[in-house]
Amino acid sequence: MSVFDRIELADLRVFLAIMRTRSFKAAAIQLGLSPSAASHAMRRLEERLGAKLLNRSSRAVAPTDTGLALAARLEEGFDTIGQALAEIDAPGAGRFGELRINVFADAAHLMIAPALPEFARLCPHVKLTVVVEDRPIDIVAGGYDAGIRYGDYVPEDMIAVPLSGPQRWVVAGSPDYLARHGVPQRLEDLAQHSCLQLLLGDNSSYRWELSSGVNGQKPAKRGIRVPGLITINDTATTITAAKAGVGLAYLLESRIAAELAEGSLRMVLDQHAARGEPFHLYYSSRRHNHPALRTLVDIIRRQQSLGELR
Repeated sequence: MSVFDRIELADLRVFLAIMRTRSFKAAAIQLGLSPSAASHAMRRLEERLGAKLLNRSSRAVAPTDTGLALAARLEEGFDTIGQALAEIDAPGAGRFGELRINVFADAAHLMIAPALPEFARLCPHVKLTVVVEDRPIDIVAGGYDAGIRYGDYVPEDMIAVPLSGPQRWVVAGSPDYLARHGVPQRLEDLAQHSCLQLLLGDNSSYRWELSSGVNGQKPAKRGIRVPGLITINDTATTITAAKAGVGLAYLLESRIAAELAEGSLRMVLDQHAARGEPFHLYYSSRRHNHPALRTLVDIIRRQQSLGELR
């Protein structure tokens, strides 16, 4: 009997999860196990291999050289298995299991929510977990299959797939606010207005990026510090505050399409709207691509009039 015959694939899966998360607890949560079960699986694997794969302490988990080498080869093997399952045409084949993605709030509203009904119909046995947060995150360390961010925020070592066309960033205010404070005509006019400040996921303040090109000039982005005493890190709350007349807001045009159509918000300085990066879904090239992820991507791209991936 070979060494491979005596090793369960489940133990190898536990090992890879620990390598990705650098934590027995995080790996156990990801796989639906108890920490003690994950620890037992690692002891069993090391005993059967006759080699130490991980160095453990009360504060950290680090791979040995043997562990690093084994993990690299296993990733290749699981990539091959995942691709083989994805290419099977039998109804439902390769679509079982759990798919975990991390997305920022605007993407959840504009991309994920509209796609859920069709995804649930096409992948009825997939457990989909969507975690919404705007802070930068390492999706591999967090145990996610994929993430969604703007193109310029996707890490360079990731495979990225566009989910939309370029976005427009605009300034908008309620009719009541504009009646009381006037409609800004130039970028310099913003200095006389109350503007809702943006707080990024890393707790840094964001400058409003607007186009400065007018009268036939080549458009160029210009970062503007605008005045305002209220800072919000959530788009939905910003929209609510803007509709209530608290101040002008800097938002994705697609995010406030309904408000613009109904008239609860009005766009101002339209000539200075800035072109932004498309939404991208991204995943690690070293992780196998979950078969249901392709289905989700194709649904979103169809809804965004981009067409399915080839």
